[in-house]
Amino acid sequence: MNTKKGLNVEDFQKVDSNKELLEVIKDKSQLYNKVIKTLSYTEELRLLQIELVKLQRWISKENKRVAVVFEGRDAAGKGGNIRRFMEHLNPRSSRLVALNKPTEVEKGQWYFQRYIKELPNPGEIVFFDRSWYNRAVVEPVMGFCTENQYKEFLVQVPEFEHMMYEDGLIIIKFWLSITKDEQLRRFEERKENPLKRWKFSPVDKQGQILWDKYTHYKAEMFSKTHTSYSPWMMVKTNDKKVARLEAMRHVISQFDYDGKEEAKTTLTPDPNVVMRFYRSNSNVD
Repeated sequence: MNTKKGLNVEDFQKVDSNKELLEVIKDKSQLYNKVIKTLSYTEELRLLQIELVKLQRWISKENKRVAVVFEGRDAAGKGGNIRRFMEHLNPRSSRLVALNKPTEVEKGQWYFQRYIKELPNPGEIVFFDRSWYNRAVVEPVMGFCTENQYKEFLVQVPEFEHMMYEDGLIIIKFWLSITKDEQLRRFEERKENPLKRWKFSPVDKQGQILWDKYTHYKAEMFSKTHTSYSPWMMVKTNDKKVARLEAMRHVISQFDYDGKEEAKTTLTPDPNVVMRFYRSNSNVD
């Protein structure tokens, strides 16, 4: 039987520190575990964001060019991840790329052309909220490209990325992996929340209907574009907060930047959350 009483105003007036407040919550509220989890996430996020600021300073100083690509099904958490990555970065040397559908002029260009001009300059880190990989999954699923355009793209991607790799551009590719049930739950949440309603589109609705078709094209994409010089990193994102922290750890772990040894949290990602693509992976989506 639950004997805990709810919190009241007097409880908050009596406490003088976070530690005392937590003791009161533990004694009188069912929310204790949730509060502890939130506080832990907030602190971990802060510590990792400090490392990202240090990493950005190093990238700028060393004139490195870094592109971080976020791909995944609709509602997998691409935008939320990128927001936490960029929250405290210097906007002069970091950038978000989220391109709209191509114009008539762009449709007549080489497919990669509009992405090339968005690639990072020396000393810059660029985050792609979707990328040239639109043509690998979304476009063929939705009928936005021809079969020939799709096949041509899969042949050209490894060459395109190899040229960037040889030129010293560092590409980190994330696929955010979400279950069908969780995607549906997030879609419903978007429709209910007036601040998130703009995110919901007819294409989103098709995500559930065409789930298996997405799965097929996703598998083809991994098969043709996962390379030693530009591998796909799978991130399990049913738990958004855990996914954000582990994606940050992965990016940070790829660089030997100044002051890294002074980090106050672990910088090695959890291999149960972030992993390289392998055919044997039991992917949640």
